[in-house]
Amino acid sequence: MHTSAPLILIVDDEPDIRRLVGEILEDEGYQVAMAENAVTARQLKKSLHPHLILLDIWMPDTDGITLLKEWVAEDPVICPVIMMSGHGSVETAVEATRLGAYDFLEKPLSLAKLLLIVERALETSQLQQENAGLKQQLVSDIDPVGKSATLARIKDQLKRLAQHNARVLFSGEAGVGKELFARYLHNNSAHRDGPFINVAVGSISPENSAVEFFGKEAGGKTYPGLLERAHRGTLFMGEIGDMDKETQLKLLSALESSTFLRAGGSEAVHVDVRIITATRIPLDDEVKAGRFRQDLYYLLNEVTLNIAALREHSEDIPNLLSFYVDYYVNRDKLPFRRFSMAAQNFLRNYSWRGNVRELKNLVQRLMILGVGEDIELEEVKAALGNGAGETNSAATVPDFFNLPLKEARDHFEKTYLEYHFERSGGSVAKLSAAVGMERTHLYRKLHSLNIKL
Repeated sequence: MHTSAPLILIVDDEPDIRRLVGEILEDEGYQVAMAENAVTARQLKKSLHPHLILLDIWMPDTDGITLLKEWVAEDPVICPVIMMSGHGSVETAVEATRLGAYDFLEKPLSLAKLLLIVERALETSQLQQENAGLKQQLVSDIDPVGKSATLARIKDQLKRLAQHNARVLFSGEAGVGKELFARYLHNNSAHRDGPFINVAVGSISPENSAVEFFGKEAGGKTYPGLLERAHRGTLFMGEIGDMDKETQLKLLSALESSTFLRAGGSEAVHVDVRIITATRIPLDDEVKAGRFRQDLYYLLNEVTLNIAALREHSEDIPNLLSFYVDYYVNRDKLPFRRFSMAAQNFLRNYSWRGNVRELKNLVQRLMILGVGEDIELEEVKAALGNGAGETNSAATVPDFFNLPLKEARDHFEKTYLEYHFERSGGSVAKLSAAVGMERTHLYRKLHSLNIKL
């Protein structure tokens, strides 16, 4: 075996599955280790440090979900874990992916699909590791881009707020860059040398939220939660309105006293953390509806700062286009391209419902798929789709009509759910009601279509 080949740990109590999957992976050039139960899996994971784990859910001693929870608690940046199950439910698959599993495979295994997912998981993991330091530096050093009066005013307000420890609540539409502005606030504050911990509240399931935020003590070991990891730094909580009521109460108590108990612990933990939150739904409406605690709202809302939609400072669009071209040239080594003046003028008058995130995605798409140094107006319109140009009385066929049925269906479902997700203000509960889909099935669908919560 080549020591440079990725090592994959197969955890399954069925000998035939272990042998078959092991032989297939070895034929593909991977190193393989095998465990028939959780005890052996723990030992091998600790001693071998595998690059990827294939983990069966149903095992005789400890089930795979419990094992995954244990590993993620020990190491939030665990190697990719792909779950396998012969009789797994949708709820189990959702729970596994929400806990941090890379993907979920049903038995009998499709070996072609297995190899594809393994390859993708390893590529993703390798890129994340190789670029972790570079990306962190890039993200940390990026200032909000533009020279408009709107942007200058927001940056000035943030610099003044950075001199104080007031809790700031960012509001604004999806995609305006609330996390970027939170980082800008952190980088200009007295906490700048401490960590910046970013969490999307909606990605944490209610049953795991206490451990996620406050950590736990078990078996003589301590596992720090988000608040503890952000000590002497900043904890940025995106979409705070998605937090469940029980966690709201615990967070209220922790912020009021600056102390909390880890799950299973008896000693108070003291932290020095700046709390910054963000929402795209009006939190005062959530308070009136009884979904968000009023006392926590006032605690977090010492200062509210609204981040303007991109269409409200469209003079920044040429600078943003240029910035993201350079960003993808430097980060992904893509060939340099430039937007023609006609394309820039058109984009300055575009509606940008997805704000800066939509602009960034457009630039990436044009950089990857386009050819030639110049990005002309027609190419931009084609990339934006039929809604981008002037009204055309001639009926046009959507681009995805030319795709195979499954890809066309996925494209439609993704666009449809993203549209209703925006209209629902980023609330999965409201999205569930709007599209008539039960929430557990909806979580599975959102994950399969790679729609970020």
